[in-house]
Amino acid sequence: MMKRIRVALLAVALLPLGTFAAPPERREEVERQLRVARLVELSSELELDSAQALKMDGILRQFDERRRPLYEQVRESAKLLQRASKGDSSAQSQVDQAAQRAFEARAQLAVLDRELYQSLSQDLPAQKKAQLALFLARFDRKAMKFKHRFHERRQKDDKAPDSLDTGNPG
Repeated sequence: MMKRIRVALLAVALLPLGTFAAPPERREEVERQLRVARLVELSSELELDSAQALKMDGILRQFDERRRPLYEQVRESAKLLQRASKGDSSAQSQVDQAAQRAFEARAQLAVLDRELYQSLSQDLPAQKKAQLALFLARFDRKAMKFKHRFHERRQKDDKAPDSLDTGNPG
């Protein structure tokens, strides 16, 4: 029964595969899909029952809220650094501050990662703690790759001319 629930949740999470081409306002949808996929995979990996999965989901959500502004800080710093690297003189004067903000946010994210692991592993036996640590590292890498592909695709779609526009008036 639990396996069917996991499969159904995973299917719901991955249904809208067109998300890669989604406009910027779909970022929340992508994040929701990643959260669902993370919970489904974590539940499967640790063989959690529904109550345990819901408890972990609550903890994960709390940490997601704390991480969001830090990820935004890294994202904004990266945008500024990208502009500076391409010769934008107004951005070049802010390089040191942007790099420092990115390093500080990443350090805070690392602290949150430790706190998350401690919160999630609190009542787990050693074997499941080990599985949890490995899962968190693997899923974080997968999520970053997913988001990176999403953003690359979105940028490419933003730069591509409208396929319906033939350039001929009427």
